[in-house]
Amino acid sequence: ALLRNADAAMYKAKDAGRNAFRFYSSEMNVATLKHLLMESGLRRGLGAREFVLHYQPLVHETGGIIGVEALIRWQNPGVGLVPPDQFIHVAEDIGLINPIGDWVLREACRQVRAWQDAGLPPLIVAVNVSPIQFRQPGFVDTVASALAASGLEARFLELELTERTVMQDAEQTLGTLSALNEMGVELAVDDFGTGYSSLAYLTRFPFDTIKIDKSFVMAMERAEGDQKIVRSTIDLAHNLGLSVVAEGIEDVKTMDRLRELGCDEGQGYYFSKPMDAEDADRWLVSSGY
Repeated sequence: ALLRNADAAMYKAKDAGRNAFRFYSSEMNVATLKHLLMESGLRRGLGAREFVLHYQPLVHETGGIIGVEALIRWQNPGVGLVPPDQFIHVAEDIGLINPIGDWVLREACRQVRAWQDAGLPPLIVAVNVSPIQFRQPGFVDTVASALAASGLEARFLELELTERTVMQDAEQTLGTLSALNEMGVELAVDDFGTGYSSLAYLTRFPFDTIKIDKSFVMAMERAEGDQKIVRSTIDLAHNLGLSVVAEGIEDVKTMDRLRELGCDEGQGYYFSKPMDAEDADRWLVSSGY
């Protein structure tokens, strides 16, 4: 029991960034049990096809719908719909993030191509890529395979990567991004402003879009500093020939202010919450897209 409890405390210390220590508490066993239950549930869920995609519209500053972001959800039969922030880190820890991420990629491409075949105008689909998935051997081939299987043209797929992802092993990152860019895939920096302070990668890597993190967008009307960050980011991106998407737009006042600042696209509850494929289909039709 002593060794088991010491082990639990050790892992808590590692979670704190290493070079630290933690005293054991009974709550650690509860956390460990929850992690184990989540792990077994994810393994079952992947085999039982319990994962689903929801789609949130990407809207041009003129009001036109230009695409959707694909967002994974876990339809857990025991607890209902589970958002990604509650299970993605566990999937990364246990090595399931690659098969889950690859499924997201294939399903998102398939769905958007199905909408095109049904007569809807072409949509871009944005897909988040985890650092582990991005660095797996053959990731470029995985993307090419998803596009080929669905019949979706590469220009309708946008891959979103965080600053943390692209700044790890810069040489390998450059090679992968260049191959995706040559394929015709759109590339976006997600959660811009929350990661590395270095901006050199924006000129070195072939990105097309910057997505301003919602923490800045949602605070810009009450905090002058956040509004300055948003304005500076838009100006920087445009000077580099990049387009800008603002995340987390929740009201018309924020949207109007972003238009004044020259933001190209927006995303958030002001337009629509994420919807399953069936509801998204109805929403797109009713919106006159």
